[in-house]
Amino acid sequence: MPRILLLGGTTEASLLARALAGAGVEAVFSYAGRTAAPVAQPLPTRVGGFGGVAGLVDFLRAGGISHVVDATHPFAAQMTRNAVAACAIAGVPLLGFERPAWTAGEGDDWLAVPDLAGAVAALPATPARVFLAIGKQHLAAFAAKAQHIYLLRLVDVPGDVPLPRSEVVVARGPFTVEGDTALMQSHRITHVVAKNAGGSGARAKLDAARALRLPVILIDRPQVPPRPVAGSVAEVMVWLGHARLGV
Repeated sequence: MPRILLLGGTTEASLLARALAGAGVEAVFSYAGRTAAPVAQPLPTRVGGFGGVAGLVDFLRAGGISHVVDATHPFAAQMTRNAVAACAIAGVPLLGFERPAWTAGEGDDWLAVPDLAGAVAALPATPARVFLAIGKQHLAAFAAKAQHIYLLRLVDVPGDVPLPRSEVVVARGPFTVEGDTALMQSHRITHVVAKNAGGSGARAKLDAARALRLPVILIDRPQVPPRPVAGSVAEVMVWLGHARLGV
């Protein structure tokens, strides 16, 4: 009997969790634990890290895990690297489940940068009002350009924010173009910084930036080891041997 470890934290992971629960597939949903109130799932759920590659190997073996689906955020690169290494050691098949990256279209003013340092460097020297849509983990990097006013949209109420001139909005997506347009207008945003996460739930800020003719600094996805990747719940269910239940 298969037993799945679903590494979650994305909309895709939640969709897959519902499909697995509906199909009666035995599975465990894993959250990294970076938000105070993660979305409830229809599967047994664990929260927190595994203790690196060795800890994940131990979990796979002790839990009788037969397959791992990595549906973590595209920027959770360390978890993906650990999963690839641990599955290779434990002899457990691994499948990535991820959404395609965003690509610029007509009317978009995007500058692709390789990493956070590139995003900081790309901001102007003169004071600007920046919608910093990158989550809470890496805010400190932007203290190097403390002349800007930063608008932060976070899932949880933050503790200390390492940016002296910042405004915080607490909200959970998905968001709408109309809502993000109004948000940027009300805060008089001049620049947008975002990670190229892909998907529809966080796309609205980019479409709003296009409508408002605002420049976007878009951080490229980090490199991860090669692994097979699926782009839909149906593809994952086929890989797991549940083709008829993956639609």
